Parts: sequence; structure tokens; C-alpha cells
Amino acid sequence: MTDGNHAIPVIFGEVLFDCFPDGNSVLGGAPFNVAWHLQAFGLSPIVISSIGNDELGNKVKSAMLDWNMSSKGLQLDPVHPTGSVDIEFHGGEPHYTIVEHRAYDYIDAALLPSLPESRLLYHGSLALRNQASRKALSVLKQHHSDSVFMDVNLREPWWQKKFVLELADDADWVKLNEDELTRLGTGAGDCQAQAREFLSTHNLKGLVVTLGAKGAIAFTDDGCCAEAAPLRTPKVVDTVGAGDAFTSVLILGITLAWPLEQTMQRAQQFASLMVAQQGATVHDLAFYQSMISDWCL
Repeated sequence: MTDGNHAIPVIFGEVLFDCFPDGNSVLGGAPFNVAWHLQAFGLSPIVISSIGNDELGNKVKSAMLDWNMSSKGLQLDPVHPTGSVDIEFHGGEPHYTIVEHRAYDYIDAALLPSLPESRLLYHGSLALRNQASRKALSVLKQHHSDSVFMDVNLREPWWQKKFVLELADDADWVKLNEDELTRLGTGAGDCQAQAREFLSTHNLKGLVVTLGAKGAIAFTDDGCCAEAAPLRTPKVVDTVGAGDAFTSVLILGITLAWPLEQTMQRAQQFASLMVAQQGATVHDLAFYQSMISDWCL
């Protein structure tokens, strides 16, 4: 486990169930997945989200309790149901139908818990499709005292370019994929040129661009650049959780001040392991043990 002298991550956004074509439902949502992995790696994140007063909401609470996760930031919405997403696969790539007016769309600023002064604040973009959750995040930002990490998830029709770019302006670190970089940037030049321009335009400390089967590349404001290639995996089961696994180790590396190249290699290592699993979370701590040992956590 890590020592106590680090910023506790605050993870803001959706908690939902990914519903697969075979009838399986897997607890997920990008922020929740990130928090789940960070808990396994010893960072004890605080999840700020909302669930419905329903069976799926009870499953969320039970899973968090079993995983020793703090529920102090988990709100109970008596009106809106727990989030869900229908997933279908086309050509091996996941496609999502995201049901609206779920509990995580209505995170209440008035119900935010007291938080430790020093913390990294993570958020995505999906949970901000509704004004209530936007207000809650704004309140969190007003009182935060550490880095803001934005994980871009452009899910149609739940995003507006102007708003996402405003979120980037508020962030210290941004992670997105190559397509999202093209859609949000000017599209001028190759990927590296676009990334450096995005980093500069939004005055970021760091920008990470994931490149699918080609791995990922990161840039920082001090001129550093690091690339990571995917590891060979025995079998790709699904890619739903790979990006969130990658993000969790990025946050781990930022929090523990790992060198950029080491952070990227470890993030890619973990993402490569996750694609051999169905769904975006693993409920067996033994799955994480080799990395906990290798990384001296």
C-alpha cells in the first residue's frame, strides 16, 4: 500500500451499469472504474456521484462496501434511477446507448461532503450533460487545492465543443483519444503537433493522447514527451475498460510523482491486462497483486 503522504483523489461523475448483449450487467462508468482501480492500488479515493433508490443502487453500495471504498460522497436520489448503458459491439468496438435522466445527472451541490484540503480532482465530461451536476462540479472546483484531471469522453449527443473546451481551460491534465483531439483541436498537422497546440492553448501541465492499438503518447508543459506501446495480450475479451484502467494509473503516477515515462509504461501495462477481462472492473484483489508488488505500492 502507499503511504499517507499523498493527495487523496476525488473522483466526480457517473456510476452506472454497463449492460452487455449476452444479458450480463457490469458495474461501471468511467469515474467509478477509475476509482475502483485506485482503491485497489491503495489511494482510497472519494467518489462523488449519485445512485437511485433501487436494486441497481443497492448493488453499487454493496460493491463499494465489499471493496472497502468510501461512500461518503455517494448521494441517494429518491426520484431518478441508477445509471445504465446498453453496449453493443460492431467490428470489435463498443457502441453505447446512454440512458438519460439518471441519478448521476443530478449530483446535488448542497449534499457534497467535506473533503481533505489537498486532493486531485478527477472528472469526465458525460456526467456534466445536466445543469445540476455541472453546478456540483463547479462548487468542487471552487474549493479544490490541487490538480484537476479531465478525462474526455465524447458520447453523442451528450457534449458541446465549447463547453468541453471550457473544461479543458479549467484543467491541469487532460486525457483524450486521437479522434477526440482532432474534434476538439484545430486538426492542423499530425497528432503530435495537434497535441502540443492543445497543451499550449489550454495552458495544461500535461496532455495524454491514447492511440488505440498503437498505445499512447503524453506531453507536459516543461517539454517532456513519453510514448507507450501496448503489451501483447493472450486474448482480447473486450476493450470497454481499457481507457479507464489507463487513466487510473496516470492518476496514480501523478499523485505519487512518478517520472512521466514510467507512468505511461505502467498505465499501458495495466490497460493491456484489462482488455483480457470482460467489463471494466475486476473484483479479485489478486489480479492487482503483481503490479502492487512490482510498483512498490
